[in-house]
Amino acid sequence: MRLRAIRPPVWALSGATVVVALVSATVVVTLLSGAATTTAGATEATHSNLTERESGVGSGLRHRGRASGVKIGTAAQPAAMAENGAYQAVLSQEFDSVTSESQMKWDIVEPARGAYDWTSSEALVRFAEANGQIVRGHTLVWHDALPGWVANGTFSPEQLRDLLREHIQTVVGRYKGRVAAWDVINEPIADTGGKLRPSLWMTALGPGYIADALRWAHEADPGAKLYINDYGVEAVNAKSDALYNVVRGLRRDGVPVDGVGFQSHLALSTNLTTLDANLRRFADLGLDIAITEMDVRLPLPATPAQHVAQAGLYTRVLQACLAVARCVSYTVWGFTDRYSWVPYAYPGWGDACLFDATYQPKPAYQQLRQLLVDSPRR
Repeated sequence: MRLRAIRPPVWALSGATVVVALVSATVVVTLLSGAATTTAGATEATHSNLTERESGVGSGLRHRGRASGVKIGTAAQPAAMAENGAYQAVLSQEFDSVTSESQMKWDIVEPARGAYDWTSSEALVRFAEANGQIVRGHTLVWHDALPGWVANGTFSPEQLRDLLREHIQTVVGRYKGRVAAWDVINEPIADTGGKLRPSLWMTALGPGYIADALRWAHEADPGAKLYINDYGVEAVNAKSDALYNVVRGLRRDGVPVDGVGFQSHLALSTNLTTLDANLRRFADLGLDIAITEMDVRLPLPATPAQHVAQAGLYTRVLQACLAVARCVSYTVWGFTDRYSWVPYAYPGWGDACLFDATYQPKPAYQQLRQLLVDSPRR
């Protein structure tokens, strides 16, 4: 994502122990750290009604999307799963694919050198496995979400290279065969476009860090699909041109890159006129295409008219994906406003998800669901 999410208190794991029990193919997650469980009967009833009306088995997004061959996914947080059954129910019924929102980032899995914490990543992977979903790993190499011992360390370039290789191969190796795709490189292009972002990795290791990271990930799990993921590249512009040149060069040099992720964090003013042509030119390189972090933020309080316009953008992006044979997935960055990152990253904005804070579907959900019925890819 463009700005690192500032997590609401309910997301904070703070050393909590998460126990995952598989019961009748449903994951029950219990926090044992003393954190309060706030499941309410009203919330459960709300989702029960939703299930009957909108997202019952065979009618939710994941089921309606199967005719298209496009995986319908969402980012998720295990701490949110732990709060109530309504979150779990929507997550399992509506989505084919689950992305690790924060729990596979370096600062979470290795907060101190050599001290790995797999608690939250395991909770997410086991939930997906129990519910017949694939997992998208996010992310291995990023300029953000680095533990302090990396970001503030005094390592030589050679030492940093070794640390990066060890990190990638440890994380990917642990989930070999369990994570279907990885955002190996996240946000490598500078916001001004035309060049690579001057990150810790670029400064210390040069542009070759991208190819190295992809090769290391492929060595750790040859079966996983490997992506470069970025924001602000949905349209044909200087930034997407730079990304295109990078992946074209990688393909030319035989580097194992399988696809490009288009984050798609949008506002109502976003111009998507060239979206279709842009997706096609990347697909023409022999790459898979994925919409990886879709949301549409609104100024608060949002109006009904803005919800209608929001639905149009959600639908517009899915239409573009369906029109490109190599577009393999459409993932939203969280599905309920109850846990959206947007209000914390963009004060005064929010209401960005398909469901509101009580799990009621918005016009965007309804339109996506109908589009998957009316215009499935054949």
